[in-house]
Amino acid sequence: MNQNEIIEAIQNQSIRLDPEEGLDALIDAIGEARYVLLGEASHGTSEFYTLRTEISKRLIERKGFHFLAVEGDWPSCYRLNRYVKRYEGADDNAAAAMGDFTRWPTWMWANREVIALADWMREHNAGRAAAERVGFYGIDVYSLWESMEAIIEYLEQTGAPELEQAKAAFSCFEPFARSEQTYGISAAFLSESCENEVVKLLRDLQQKRGERRHADYQDGEESLSAELNALAAVNAERYYRSMVRGGPDSWNVRDRHMVEALNRLMKFHGSRAKTIIWEHNTHIGDARATDMAGEGMVNVGQLLREAYGDEVYAVGFGTHRGTVIAGREWGAPLQVMNVPRAEPGSWEDLLHRAGGYDKLLLLGSGHPLFQATLGHRAIGVVYHPEYERRGNYVPTRVAERYDAFLYVEESKALDPIKVGRVLV
Repeated sequence: MNQNEIIEAIQNQSIRLDPEEGLDALIDAIGEARYVLLGEASHGTSEFYTLRTEISKRLIERKGFHFLAVEGDWPSCYRLNRYVKRYEGADDNAAAAMGDFTRWPTWMWANREVIALADWMREHNAGRAAAERVGFYGIDVYSLWESMEAIIEYLEQTGAPELEQAKAAFSCFEPFARSEQTYGISAAFLSESCENEVVKLLRDLQQKRGERRHADYQDGEESLSAELNALAAVNAERYYRSMVRGGPDSWNVRDRHMVEALNRLMKFHGSRAKTIIWEHNTHIGDARATDMAGEGMVNVGQLLREAYGDEVYAVGFGTHRGTVIAGREWGAPLQVMNVPRAEPGSWEDLLHRAGGYDKLLLLGSGHPLFQATLGHRAIGVVYHPEYERRGNYVPTRVAERYDAFLYVEESKALDPIKVGRVLV
């Protein structure tokens, strides 16, 4: 591999990322895709959120996209969805609507960048019929107890006959005191699983939604929400059970869940629905172009491409240096950390050497130089910048992993807000 040739190819094929021309070129390249996957190289970088917001606005306004699906929990994101859709009884401001973003890492969605997005979506939705309003949904799998509580609340409010069935199903989890790890160990090694109970409830809620006549769009979406909460409970149970065993199974359960949630959302929004998906690069970039495939892992990007082909367009993100929000360990207080200059010979390093400015690179699978395997930085919610050379670079054939790449020369950390009394 000749690094100078790759640098020259980047210079020839990239577009300087100014506020207008660069993003408009990306919108044109996306064409008629119905699944637009917008990544990020960390969960704590401001520019990744602001760029995705600008892209999403254009897709919504110019191409009629119907909803955002993000790497967040269904119950907490649905509260924000009710705000942006101007539902009766919703919170009266975006910060209040973020009140349920209490699961660590809370800063991922409770931040000023997402407030700006939510307020724009709410204004965009003003005056539109309920069925034409753009939604905001969380498709991740962690919300076992929160989803069960949301189902009970919905069934109580609607007087649904499934209420006692749901209470009986969820009583199976009571001995585990809201501890995912305790439940996972008991289910994986002691055969104390609650799987059958929640699977039956999901099937019954799905069947009832299909049979029921809904008074209006909001009523129908609230019913969908109960079903998606039940799906989250089913797959969260599987996720925590597989997590304690180790290996790729828990990862695969999680990403397959996200695709299943997407499929149900697309069906709800109609045969030509379009969605914008915000997730980490490790989820939206095709796993087959990395070392993940060799470890038996799949991801959202791969599964969607296999199912929908050219209707999927994936955009990776990266930065050369800057600051980021992360924790030193799981559950630790957030910190603003320095992101070191990219490792020599990495994808981010070559983008920097091709010109010290933000840029868009439209990849195209046919360019052989962009199919070289290079290290590509991935920062998680737990981060140790002093050790990142050991584990934060994913071997990647970038033109096979993404359709386009957005590069930020120097990035800065997210701007978190307070939820209640806690800085998140």
